[in-house]
Amino acid sequence: MGERAWPQKSPPAGRSVRSSAWTGDPETPLDLAVLRRRLRAAAAVGFCPPGAVDDDTDRLLLTFEELSSNALRHGRLPARVAVTLTATGWLIEVSDAEPDRLPTPAVGRDAALGGLGLHLVARLSDGHGWVVSDGRKCVWAHVVCAPPLLTGRPV
Repeated sequence: MGERAWPQKSPPAGRSVRSSAWTGDPETPLDLAVLRRRLRAAAAVGFCPPGAVDDDTDRLLLTFEELSSNALRHGRLPARVAVTLTATGWLIEVSDAEPDRLPTPAVGRDAALGGLGLHLVARLSDGHGWVVSDGRKCVWAHVVCAPPLLTGRPV
Protein backbone atom coordinates (compact mmCIF):
# COMPACT_ATOMS: atom_id res chain seq x y z
CA MET A 1 0.00 0.00 0.00
CA GLY A 2 1.86 3.08 -1.21
CA GLU A 3 0.73 6.67 -1.29
CA ARG A 4 -2.38 5.55 -3.18
CA ALA A 5 -3.66 4.29 0.20
CA TRP A 6 -4.42 7.90 1.15
CA PRO A 7 -6.03 9.59 -1.81
CA GLN A 8 -6.64 13.30 -1.86
CA LYS A 9 -10.43 13.46 -1.71
CA SER A 10 -13.10 15.03 0.44
CA PRO A 11 -14.98 13.01 3.06
CA PRO A 12 -18.46 11.78 2.18
CA ALA A 13 -20.18 14.96 3.38
CA GLY A 14 -23.84 14.59 4.17
CA ARG A 15 -24.03 11.01 2.95
CA SER A 16 -26.23 9.07 5.33
CA VAL A 17 -25.40 11.29 8.29
CA ARG A 18 -27.68 10.50 11.24
CA SER A 19 -26.61 12.99 13.91
CA SER A 20 -24.31 15.82 14.80
CA ALA A 21 -20.64 15.33 15.45
CA TRP A 22 -18.81 14.46 18.65
CA THR A 23 -15.79 16.77 18.86
CA GLY A 24 -12.55 17.36 20.71
CA ASP A 25 -9.46 19.60 20.53
CA PRO A 26 -6.45 17.58 21.74
CA GLU A 27 -3.16 19.30 22.49
CA THR A 28 -1.25 16.49 24.24
CA PRO A 29 -1.18 12.68 24.34
CA LEU A 30 -2.98 12.90 27.71
CA ASP A 31 -5.77 14.87 26.02
CA LEU A 32 -6.07 12.06 23.47
CA ALA A 33 -6.43 9.47 26.22
CA VAL A 34 -9.20 11.52 27.87
CA LEU A 35 -10.98 12.05 24.54
CA ARG A 36 -10.73 8.34 23.73
CA ARG A 37 -12.42 7.48 27.05
CA ARG A 38 -15.14 10.06 26.35
CA LEU A 39 -15.72 8.65 22.86
CA ARG A 40 -15.92 5.09 24.25
CA ALA A 41 -18.44 6.29 26.86
CA ALA A 42 -20.50 8.07 24.18
CA ALA A 43 -20.59 4.90 22.07
CA ALA A 44 -21.65 2.88 25.12
CA VAL A 45 -24.70 5.09 25.64
CA GLY A 46 -25.89 5.18 22.06
CA PHE A 47 -23.50 7.16 19.85
CA CYS A 48 -23.46 4.26 17.39
CA PRO A 49 -25.53 3.00 14.47
CA PRO A 50 -28.17 0.30 15.01
CA GLY A 51 -26.67 -3.15 15.40
CA ALA A 52 -23.15 -1.96 16.27
CA VAL A 53 -21.20 -4.37 18.46
CA ASP A 54 -18.05 -4.07 20.57
CA ASP A 55 -15.79 -5.00 17.62
CA ASP A 56 -17.22 -2.08 15.65
CA THR A 57 -16.58 0.31 18.54
CA ASP A 58 -13.04 -1.05 18.91
CA ARG A 59 -12.36 -0.25 15.22
CA LEU A 60 -13.78 3.26 15.76
CA LEU A 61 -11.53 3.85 18.77
CA LEU A 62 -8.41 2.49 17.07
CA THR A 63 -9.02 4.63 13.99
CA PHE A 64 -9.66 7.68 16.19
CA GLU A 65 -6.45 7.05 18.12
CA GLU A 66 -4.26 6.53 15.04
CA LEU A 67 -5.49 9.60 13.16
CA SER A 68 -5.53 11.86 16.23
CA SER A 69 -2.06 10.88 17.41
CA ASN A 70 -0.72 11.49 13.89
CA ALA A 71 -2.13 15.03 14.02
CA LEU A 72 -0.25 15.69 17.25
CA ARG A 73 3.00 14.02 16.13
CA HIS A 74 3.20 15.18 12.54
CA GLY A 75 0.88 18.20 12.34
CA ARG A 76 0.69 21.58 13.98
CA LEU A 77 -1.74 22.76 16.65
CA PRO A 78 -4.53 23.38 16.92
CA ALA A 79 -5.71 19.87 16.15
CA ARG A 80 -9.43 19.16 15.92
CA VAL A 81 -11.31 15.88 15.92
CA ALA A 82 -14.90 15.34 14.82
CA VAL A 83 -16.68 12.00 14.83
CA THR A 84 -20.02 12.01 13.04
CA LEU A 85 -22.48 9.19 13.34
CA THR A 86 -23.64 7.88 9.94
CA ALA A 87 -26.35 5.38 9.06
CA THR A 88 -23.73 2.62 8.82
CA GLY A 89 -20.88 3.69 11.10
CA TRP A 90 -18.80 6.74 11.96
CA LEU A 91 -16.98 9.40 9.96
CA ILE A 92 -13.77 10.43 11.76
CA GLU A 93 -12.25 13.73 10.64
CA VAL A 94 -8.99 14.98 12.16
CA SER A 95 -7.56 18.32 11.13
CA ASP A 96 -4.42 20.25 11.98
CA ALA A 97 -2.72 23.49 10.96
CA GLU A 98 0.08 21.86 8.92
CA PRO A 99 -1.39 21.71 5.40
CA ASP A 100 1.97 21.09 3.72
CA ARG A 101 2.73 17.84 5.56
CA LEU A 102 0.46 15.30 3.90
CA PRO A 103 -0.47 11.83 5.20
CA THR A 104 2.11 9.46 3.75
CA PRO A 105 1.96 5.77 4.70
CA ALA A 106 5.28 4.25 5.74
CA VAL A 107 6.89 2.10 3.05
CA GLY A 108 9.58 -0.50 3.69
CA ARG A 109 9.78 0.20 7.42
CA ASP A 110 10.22 -2.49 10.06
CA ALA A 111 6.86 -2.82 11.83
CA ALA A 112 8.69 -2.76 15.17
CA LEU A 113 9.61 0.88 14.45
CA GLY A 114 5.97 1.95 14.15
CA GLY A 115 4.59 4.21 11.48
CA LEU A 116 2.05 1.73 10.14
CA GLY A 117 -1.05 3.48 11.50
CA LEU A 118 -2.21 4.80 8.12
CA HIS A 119 -2.04 1.28 6.67
CA LEU A 120 -4.07 0.00 9.61
CA VAL A 121 -6.70 2.74 9.28
CA ALA A 122 -7.01 2.02 5.55
CA ARG A 123 -7.83 -1.60 6.38
CA LEU A 124 -10.25 -0.73 9.20
CA SER A 125 -12.24 1.79 7.19
CA ASP A 126 -14.66 1.65 4.29
CA GLY A 127 -13.21 4.87 2.85
CA HIS A 128 -10.42 7.27 3.72
CA GLY A 129 -8.58 10.30 2.36
CA TRP A 130 -7.43 13.83 3.04
CA VAL A 131 -8.16 17.35 1.87
CA VAL A 132 -6.74 20.82 2.52
CA SER A 133 -9.28 23.55 3.21
CA ASP A 134 -9.03 26.99 4.82
CA GLY A 135 -5.33 26.46 5.60
CA ARG A 136 -5.94 23.19 7.44
CA LYS A 137 -5.28 19.59 6.50
CA CYS A 138 -8.14 17.20 7.24
CA VAL A 139 -7.48 13.45 7.28
CA TRP A 140 -10.59 11.30 7.44
CA ALA A 141 -11.83 7.71 7.56
CA HIS A 142 -15.32 6.21 7.43
CA VAL A 143 -15.56 3.21 9.77
CA VAL A 144 -18.54 1.07 8.81
CA CYS A 145 -20.04 -1.56 11.10
CA ALA A 146 -19.43 -5.08 9.84
CA PRO A 147 -22.52 -6.75 8.33
CA PRO A 148 -24.11 -9.37 10.61
CA LEU A 149 -23.35 -12.23 8.19
CA LEU A 150 -19.60 -11.51 8.41
CA THR A 151 -19.54 -11.31 12.19
CA GLY A 152 -21.74 -14.31 12.92
CA ARG A 153 -24.20 -12.22 14.91
CA PRO A 154 -27.93 -12.71 14.31
CA VAL A 155 -29.61 -10.84 11.46
